[in-house]
Amino acid sequence: MTTEPHVESRTEQPYASIRTTAPLTEWGRVNALVPEVLDWLTARGTTPVGAPFYRYHAVDPTGLIDVEVGWPVREPVEGDGRVAAGVRPAGDYAVLDHLGDPDRIRETFAALDDWSARTGTGFAVRDGVWAGRFETYLTHPDEVADLGEWRTEVAYLLSTE
Repeated sequence: MTTEPHVESRTEQPYASIRTTAPLTEWGRVNALVPEVLDWLTARGTTPVGAPFYRYHAVDPTGLIDVEVGWPVREPVEGDGRVAAGVRPAGDYAVLDHLGDPDRIRETFAALDDWSARTGTGFAVRDGVWAGRFETYLTHPDEVADLGEWRTEVAYLLSTE
């Protein structure tokens, strides 16, 4: 795995997601939202146009993580209360692939933070909430059983200030 991110310009991307708050000790509950959102889309005749992702909003001092679990879609969808419509913001992102067990993804987060500090490039945060911090699962667990071979993209929206 390289520890040097690249900057990539991305367009706005609609998605459907469920937002929740959970500590790491309850992460299985968060992971269970991936198929739930997919089933919701399928029931409405909508096919995702990419891989599932987690969009992190904040981590509070008690260890609760504010996260959305979603799937990108071609056209905006109308939510129903549990599943909501969202949009990945357009802009420049620092992108770094994580290769290996998702339980070790903090190493990739740390590499992005180190890059930010070294280069003076800030990440977009508004009122204490990350404006665009995404973790996209590029490996399907049914296709690759070895967690050491999983590939996950981490992308942080860069600050424009």
